[in-house]
Parts: sequence; structure tokens; C-alpha cells
Amino acid sequence: MDVSTLLTRKGHLVATASATDSVAEALRLMAERNIGALVITDHGKIIGILSERDIVRRLADDTKTRERKVSELMITMVTTCPPETSCGQLMALMTSERIRHVPVVADGDLIGLVSIGDVVKAYVEEIEKDRRELWDYVTAR
Repeated sequence: MDVSTLLTRKGHLVATASATDSVAEALRLMAERNIGALVITDHGKIIGILSERDIVRRLADDTKTRERKVSELMITMVTTCPPETSCGQLMALMTSERIRHVPVVADGDLIGLVSIGDVVKAYVEEIEKDRRELWDYVTAR
């Protein structure tokens, strides 16, 4: 399965925020949508990503984290992938880069966001499908 197929199943909606938003606003949006990361954009261009992990790490040292701007916490070196990336390739990328969210970009446009949970779910579905097919073959169904 590739990322394009995965996005067709889960949808292309991506929650975004501005670098000038407060961390409190970003947290509110993440909680409201029950998501773990926001893609930070400026006029439609990806300029960063902010995850729960980024916020929690900063909270450990800074009690005023909620008042800070997203730009102070976001990661600016954003790893992206094209829609034709296989889920196996994406899983390897996420593991090697130690990241949990990857924006999907086609022709320079943000078309989706894939989490490690999305990739694991797709991987498990593929394994289960293969298991059923093998069982049917072995039992001559």
C-alpha cells in the first residue's frame, strides 16, 4: 500500500497553524481535533511542524510555554514524502528520523498528513489480508 491509498482511506484534511499563534492556541486545536501534531504554514507553504512531544519537552523547562509563539517550539526541518511512497518506505523513514508525523506533498502542495499510527494500521491490515489469503489457499477455499 502506498501513502496515496492510505490518504484516500483516512482523508486529506490537515490541521494547520501559523507560526505567530500561541502555543495555547495550538494546544486547544490539537485537543479539539484529537490530533498529535499541526503543520505550520505561511501562505500555504510548510514552514514547520509542532507536535505534542515538542510542547511537552519545552514544558519540562519552561513554565511559560503556553504563552510562547508556535515559532519558538516548531521544528523547521520538516521531513515530507510524496504520495507514491510505500507504507514500508514511510515506516523506515519515520523510524530512522525518529518522527511520528509526515506531511504528504504533491507538486509543492500539502495534500495530507500521515502519522505512525496510520502506517501501523495499514501495515496490520495488509498482514491480516495476507494471512486470510494464505489460510484460504491452505484450506482450499
